[in-house]
Amino acid sequence: MCAIVAGKRGRRVVVLEGSNKIGKKILMSGGGRCNFTNLNCTPANFVSANPSFCISALSQFSPAHFLEYIDKHNIAYHDKSEGQLFCDESSKDILNMLTAECEEVGVRILTSCKISSVERTSSYVVSCDKGEFEATSLVVATGGLSIPKMGASGFGYRLARQFGIDVLETRAALVPFTFSGAILELTSRLSGVSVRATASTGKQSFTDDVLFTHRGLSGPAILQLSSCWKTGDEIQLDLLPEHDGAQFLLAAKSSQAKSLLRTVLADYLPRALVLELQVLLWRELAERPLGEISDAALQRLAGVLHCWVLKPSGTEGYRTAEVTMGGVDTNALSSKTMESKQHDGLYFIGEVVDVTGQLGGFNFQWAWASAQAAGQVV
Repeated sequence: MCAIVAGKRGRRVVVLEGSNKIGKKILMSGGGRCNFTNLNCTPANFVSANPSFCISALSQFSPAHFLEYIDKHNIAYHDKSEGQLFCDESSKDILNMLTAECEEVGVRILTSCKISSVERTSSYVVSCDKGEFEATSLVVATGGLSIPKMGASGFGYRLARQFGIDVLETRAALVPFTFSGAILELTSRLSGVSVRATASTGKQSFTDDVLFTHRGLSGPAILQLSSCWKTGDEIQLDLLPEHDGAQFLLAAKSSQAKSLLRTVLADYLPRALVLELQVLLWRELAERPLGEISDAALQRLAGVLHCWVLKPSGTEGYRTAEVTMGGVDTNALSSKTMESKQHDGLYFIGEVVDVTGQLGGFNFQWAWASAQAAGQVV
């Protein structure tokens, strides 16, 4: 995107791609359909040590601006939910669009580039196995550490440090939680079961699907929460986010006194989950008819269903993380242009910067917006 914007201004641009193909993350994103933006994108959807940094770039280039490209190339898309836009057909549509735009303005793209050095004399000199390239502007768009099998590396961070620019501590985000012991055994038995729930830690909470896996917990609500979670923290799951557990249990006691708890709860939760939870959390009530259970006991049970406290042992790490939190310190960059305050002509854009979006197309929108900000001035 940065190359396209710069090329439209008549700049001579070369993209040096470390991987053997361009756009690998685009192709794999959104289950192969690329969640390319979110109509509800605001600065509040991003996490950074400097929360106001993203405001300028996002205001310069909105989702509507990206849709102008989509419409120009006649790409069919749909709003999956809550403003999340996906291609109707394939992520290839987005990659083909960007490739066509680059070709239109004469951008050169070289793949499988192994960069050996980056130096600055009167300009920037990049040496790699494809030759030596010299330019007045150098844009670092190398992403983070997430999904190393796709070619992710810490190159951008090393380059920032080479030029004396601070890099904030990085960690995996939008990533599944892992567990150990009895909870891991439970999630393994429930692997593949999904439930709508509210996942919380501290003051942050997200309501969406939670997926049990053979390693722990995943699903949109968990991935969102992982960006707010710190090692050692507990999380809470509200398994009945849209119901009053105490109310419906007491009502069921009146109308279905002979029914068992598992029978009543199976109307609200997956049966396999109910069976596991009754062994783990309320074994003493499991085989008793509702009419024989005290109101106080049912209210306590409702409290457990609304606040099941769990302690992850960790996350699956960069191997499966969708993004990397932390990165190039935004205090070292111009929020309007992404240019280094210390070095004229040096820019950092996208995921390599300490700006991390929530799940749902926000990280792509940050990529487009930060790229546009730099592309207009390089």
